[in-house]
Amino acid sequence: MLTLEPETTSALDYSVLNTSIQDTFTAINRFEWQAIEELRVMRENCYYLDAGYKSFEDYCEKELIKYGGYRRVRDLLSASEVRDTLPESLKDKITKPSQTRPLFKLIKTPDKLEQAVAIAAQEKPFPTAADFAKAVQQVAPTVKRATKTENPNTQLCNSVTVLSPKHPRYGESGVIEADAPNRWQQIVTFADGERLLINNADLDAASVPFPREQTYPPEYTEAIAQIKEQHQQELERLEQELRIGLQAEAGARAEAQVQEQIQSLQNLYKQQKEQNIQLQQRLDEMESLRQLETENQQLHQRIQDLEHAVEQRPSQQWGNTMTQQATKALNKQVKQALEKTIDLRSLAQEPPKENAQECLRLMGMALKNLASAMNNTQALEAAAIILGSEPTLTAIAYRAEQLEMLPQAVSDIRTVLAKPGCTWQDYWDVAQEYEVIKQDYWAELTTQETDSITTLQNAFSQPDTIGVGSIVAHADPYRTLYLQRGEVVDEVGGKVVV
Repeated sequence: MLTLEPETTSALDYSVLNTSIQDTFTAINRFEWQAIEELRVMRENCYYLDAGYKSFEDYCEKELIKYGGYRRVRDLLSASEVRDTLPESLKDKITKPSQTRPLFKLIKTPDKLEQAVAIAAQEKPFPTAADFAKAVQQVAPTVKRATKTENPNTQLCNSVTVLSPKHPRYGESGVIEADAPNRWQQIVTFADGERLLINNADLDAASVPFPREQTYPPEYTEAIAQIKEQHQQELERLEQELRIGLQAEAGARAEAQVQEQIQSLQNLYKQQKEQNIQLQQRLDEMESLRQLETENQQLHQRIQDLEHAVEQRPSQQWGNTMTQQATKALNKQVKQALEKTIDLRSLAQEPPKENAQECLRLMGMALKNLASAMNNTQALEAAAIILGSEPTLTAIAYRAEQLEMLPQAVSDIRTVLAKPGCTWQDYWDVAQEYEVIKQDYWAELTTQETDSITTLQNAFSQPDTIGVGSIVAHADPYRTLYLQRGEVVDEVGGKVVV
């Protein structure tokens, strides 16, 4: 068999192409006879029962329907039976199963079958189906009988041809010798004597007036028309109800969408209102801080003026000018500074609720600067109380640097807690960077956030049973693989392979 490509067809010669064509047809015929043998084995050994089919016909109609179904299989098996009935000298005259169709009716008479094949083989070395049909008519001519209701001289003999490719008799011609049993089918007799009931739509017979519609008695015509009218009215009513129902459903759906949009807009307006309130509070806090900064600058300027005055006047001159009235004024200023220090201590004990840590940090830094400028021990103690550190300049500066990290720490922790599927390890990777200010950022978190952290810690402290497929992390801090994660792939002698 030769496979032709568009660019190689011109290079073929006659002998190669002719040999390929003959090989192809030989293969087609061989495969058809092979399929017949396989069908015979399936039928005789009842292998179709293993698949749940009740009969061989049921198997053909379900599995082989696209190849013609049981009718095609029956014709193929009959063709095999015809070929097996013939002697060896005549079997070669039948090359494909479709040639045996006219010989089916002679299977029960082997002598006539052999005679018909011999007659056809005399005219052609390899007869066609038409040659076999002609020989069958010579051996066993078909007797055309007239029906009871027709005249033999006027019986129907209209020639028709099967035009439907799906019909097993596609392309074959026959005659109509009997009245139609109904308005959509005809009884057709073919050249081999077989009579089939075929649909009018599958036939080509322009000369035959096939009925297209069923006729009714006159007394039923009016009743049928009334029923059709009632049916049409019912259809119109149902269509109107369906249209109204669809409109109502569409209206309800649109209303629901509008309500949903309104609710979304209300929620958005509420969120924006809350954000505006928060921004206003932040502005107020910034204004307070600005005022504190202004006061701090004024105090710093006053300190510089005093230091400049001290540098310009010698100490002995101060002794001459230090009158009782000046002493009272100086004591009054010191008293005011001490009163402010006491107020700052009470503020440290009861910090404001809004952005308290930031406000206290700024006030503590201001007091630290004041204490360092005036060498005031009470101001330094007040700054230490506010910031929660030792009353030294180094401790207060270190504490201020820690509190500067507080907003970023709270933001990073809230971000990792908001991630889907957050674990204790994910939280700990961020929290260990801010471990020194844990108490500070813990006070800034909400109750829900602290509860989430506690839940993650409890889940980590009580792990599930470790088995194959578990995700584990190395817990030994003295190993290079500390906190490295992996998957358990095997378990050997109480130990796992990760």
